[in-house]
Amino acid sequence: MSAVPSSATPSTGAAPWYAGLGDFLKGEADAWLFVLRVALSFFITGWLAMRMGLPQPGTAMMTTIIVMHRQSGMVLAKGFYRVLGTLVGAAAALAIVALFPQQREPLLLVMALWIGACAAGATLHRNFKSYAFVLAGYTAAIIALPVISTHPGQVFDSAVARISEVMLGLVVSAVISDTVLPVRLRDTLRAAVRGQYANFLEFVREAVQGELPRERMEQAHLRVVRDAVTLEDLRSSVIFEDPEARARSLHIQQFNQRFMAASTSFQSLHHLINRLMRMDNTDAAQSLVALYQPLGNALQSAASLAPEALATRIHAVHQALPERAARLREGLADRAQAEDFEVGTGLLLRFTHELEAYVQARAQLLDRVVASGGVEQVHFVRGNDHAGAGLAFIRTTVTMLLLGAFWIATGWPMGANAMLLATIFSGLFATVPNAARLTVRMSGGYLLGLVAGYACEFEVLTRLDGYALLVAGILPFFIVGPYLTTRPKLAALGLGYAMGFVNILALTNPMVFDPQHFFNDSLSQLTALAAALVSFMLLPSVAGSSWLRRRQMAALRAQVRLAAQGPLPGLRHRFESMNSDLVHQIVVHTTPGSEDSRRLLAWALAVNETGRALIHLRHDVAREPLSGPLHQQVDAAVAALADFFQQPSRHAWWRADQQLRQASDAAREEAGQRGVARQVLRHLRLVRLAMVDDHSVMATYIVATDPTLEELPRAH
Repeated sequence: MSAVPSSATPSTGAAPWYAGLGDFLKGEADAWLFVLRVALSFFITGWLAMRMGLPQPGTAMMTTIIVMHRQSGMVLAKGFYRVLGTLVGAAAALAIVALFPQQREPLLLVMALWIGACAAGATLHRNFKSYAFVLAGYTAAIIALPVISTHPGQVFDSAVARISEVMLGLVVSAVISDTVLPVRLRDTLRAAVRGQYANFLEFVREAVQGELPRERMEQAHLRVVRDAVTLEDLRSSVIFEDPEARARSLHIQQFNQRFMAASTSFQSLHHLINRLMRMDNTDAAQSLVALYQPLGNALQSAASLAPEALATRIHAVHQALPERAARLREGLADRAQAEDFEVGTGLLLRFTHELEAYVQARAQLLDRVVASGGVEQVHFVRGNDHAGAGLAFIRTTVTMLLLGAFWIATGWPMGANAMLLATIFSGLFATVPNAARLTVRMSGGYLLGLVAGYACEFEVLTRLDGYALLVAGILPFFIVGPYLTTRPKLAALGLGYAMGFVNILALTNPMVFDPQHFFNDSLSQLTALAAALVSFMLLPSVAGSSWLRRRQMAALRAQVRLAAQGPLPGLRHRFESMNSDLVHQIVVHTTPGSEDSRRLLAWALAVNETGRALIHLRHDVAREPLSGPLHQQVDAAVAALADFFQQPSRHAWWRADQQLRQASDAAREEAGQRGVARQVLRHLRLVRLAMVDDHSVMATYIVATDPTLEELPRAH
């Protein structure tokens, strides 16, 4: 199936001038509704803070800027983790000041270590869990730094005030985003579930019926990874917005895990058939194609069927497979081809079982009554690199120490302000690729915000009296920032503008107009931005770097060792989710269609296929023990495979191949006596077929004899 060339497409004439106008107007309406919600949150928070007599209403108002998001679920999730970060940061500030109430140097040292540790923690988490670590770092700085030089005894009052201001901003933002023309994240989640389900079923149907080009088959794995990670990210946020989604959280996790399991088995089956075709085992390959034809028929019109009806169809196919496979196997006289066919039969049986479970999980999501009993407890495990966290710790700690030393050495009154803002930017961008470039963009917006803040404060607000007029005076300047954040290319500029504008206004009750303080404060904030920029230039973020990609690729290959040695309970879920997360982390920083992208895809498929085979082999052996000699042979083969994927080399490949052959021979001898030996043989043969495939990523390492004795060219 190929696309029709554009040159062959008949001309339909020029599009009318109003084409796309509807989409533009809808986009503008959504953008201005978002601006409305942010403005309401901002000004209502400021009014309440002043009515309540909070010392720094600007802090509460800044909170509304930091948590702003177009979807209400994201605001609630961000607010939840901001509460956690604020409380932890407040506790840390109290503890640090209590330890060093009159010793500024050790206090700044411990504070810098705390902020660095929080920045490191932020790199090890996703979504707003990362944000909680950032908050824990700079909340401690916000509470402690302003009081340590003047009144350390007021740190508790400072903590109470900051917590009160932050909580006020969070509550107002949550209420406004959830009540004023809200954009529900649950709708996005439901669309993601529907799309994942429909796309996967159609993908399987087209592939089984031979309607899918090979290049689309190869790219399907990346789509599976993206869909799985996206669904987990949405689920972890929507539970704050929607009680129903919260009640169905376990079902959504189970649905996602079954999706990953079924897609991995199908990829293995597809690659097995392709290998058999290339190895001239066409009889076995054609028999497997004939074996799964009823599945393609069962998936006809799958999108229009109720999941229960489709699950019934798939179950019928699964039940008929053994008898159909036995008939097809009788036509294979060659032992090797018969064994290859049995390997494929086992994969197809596994896939149809997993596909049925996936469809049933979809049916559970559609049930009106949520039954949590009997739902398997599964978790999406992330793959993290602790070296990147260590670099974030060093960069942030050193930046804070240098700014603290400069503050102590110069006695600069605004030194605390500079450290505060540097803390915020160092934490916020610790997990961002090209952090220096983003800091430059933010700095440009921040500078514009400072200029707008000066014009607003000294040219407009000095002529007004009362909160209503204050809102009227600030609003034209303020809305620029939130509106720019709705434009993807200008989002960083808009966020910087909003933060700079709100930060420099520093609204109080009563308002104080002090040009000298304004310029000193502006200088401290620009100094903080410059310090953060320099730190990111000297010690750039590893996110998206080739160094980190190499480490993540090594971690991906090391997943085979996890499959070979990890505890069996929950191992399959942990293996699949970590693989998906690692691949997703790498692919988002890889150019589509590039050599790096193709190599990543090839290794990801090899790791998935080998790891799943080892996990199923270990489960089979756990259910029915092997004989002593065979168990030793299988253990040696599994260990050799893990060593090869951990550190690929020609010798490691040769050793793994030797061990696989020996274990396969031993399993073949016992296959007639023990049913488990026959299962083990299938798993070992599947892995070895992948190892000797000269079109796979492992082809570089294929040798005929031990390369330590004789160096031979690559086999073809």
